[in-house]
Amino acid sequence: ANDEIVLLPMMETRTAVENMESILDVDGINGVYIGPSDLGFSYGLVPKLDRDEPEILKIYEKIVKECGKRGLYPGIHCSGAVGAVRAINMGFKLVTLSNESGLMMTYAKMQVAQTRKDSGGKA
Repeated sequence: ANDEIVLLPMMETRTAVENMESILDVDGINGVYIGPSDLGFSYGLVPKLDRDEPEILKIYEKIVKECGKRGLYPGIHCSGAVGAVRAINMGFKLVTLSNESGLMMTYAKMQVAQTRKDSGGKA
């Protein structure tokens, strides 16, 4: 069963960042997963997914580097394709494109727009 289980502790707080190396040295983990909104909030920033603050980007760089040293997978939650591509280019190996409600909302908007277009504005 362990061949099919992935163990990714969350990195969502200043405390987790301060203890990063100890967390990454826990035997049996496969990597870590960053929750950008909560992480930013713990640094006094407004919660959002695709972070661009230099302080947070340095944390991301360190997580990617430290995971690489240990053969672990750094992961991060993103708000969509643009953020995911940026994260991949930073070295993240696991990216979440969105959550279920975000994906449903995006698809619903796309379908409404297509319906309006195809109905000649009658919808």
